[in-house]
Amino acid sequence: MAISIAHLGPTGTYAEAAALAYSSWLAQQRDQQCWLSPYPSITQTLHSVAQGEADLAVVPVENSIEGSVAITLDTLWQLDKLQVQQGLVLPISHALLSGESSLETIRTVYSHPQALAQCRGWLEQFLPSVELSPTQSSAEALQYLAGDAHAAAIASPRASQLYDLSILASEINDYPDNCTRFWVLGLQPSTNGSHISLAFSMPANMPGSLAKPLSVFAQRGINLSRIESRPTKRSLGEYLFFIDLEGDTNQPSVQAALEELPGYTEILKIFGNYSTLTIPLPDD
Repeated sequence: MAISIAHLGPTGTYAEAAALAYSSWLAQQRDQQCWLSPYPSITQTLHSVAQGEADLAVVPVENSIEGSVAITLDTLWQLDKLQVQQGLVLPISHALLSGESSLETIRTVYSHPQALAQCRGWLEQFLPSVELSPTQSSAEALQYLAGDAHAAAIASPRASQLYDLSILASEINDYPDNCTRFWVLGLQPSTNGSHISLAFSMPANMPGSLAKPLSVFAQRGINLSRIESRPTKRSLGEYLFFIDLEGDTNQPSVQAALEELPGYTEILKIFGNYSTLTIPLPDD
């Protein structure tokens, strides 16, 4: 039976490419067939799984240049049901696409805010006077080109084939080693793998309050691969803390740490224990 995978659309986004890569891996490794369902935003992509419209969602969570994708973290905190089934790391190579044939005629560049930020240096060097216009996705940006004779969009080289657009410049991201980490999220419990992702709020903003939950892991030699704060949206100065740690819930030291952690937190949410794949983007 085929499973449905939700992703940020429309056709041609990096999220779609990640979903295609993951569905190809499922077909090869598990003989599992998939069909993809595009959604207009990351929030709606995640809600589609929480509401039973799709089986899985593939969403970006972190980029090697621009850091975490805040809307993914904020929405995941709000949705108690979702569990990370798999991590995906994909290389990202941005291109400047247009119906025009020359950089000199470009006045506006459209793309997702993350893509614009990842190409900031290149844009300042080669198109310092253009207007930067953010869109919901890199593929949505391409829809604006038909009505604007002096516009370009930052998207994937694959998108140029899908939308029959010229590539004015390739590999324009500021750093060549540009990767985005995606999460595959579903409703099934996720209880084994190489990484655990969790988040918690604190009972009080006091000196040393964060040190106590972090010491739970430090005392047991458990490595934290990421820690980030996000506002609780309740009051200025209150934060949630998102943590990735290396380990498996079947390890006694990890079990003991997770059992002790609630004593130092207000709300604790464990998003899953999973492994991460590094896989190439599809060519077409």
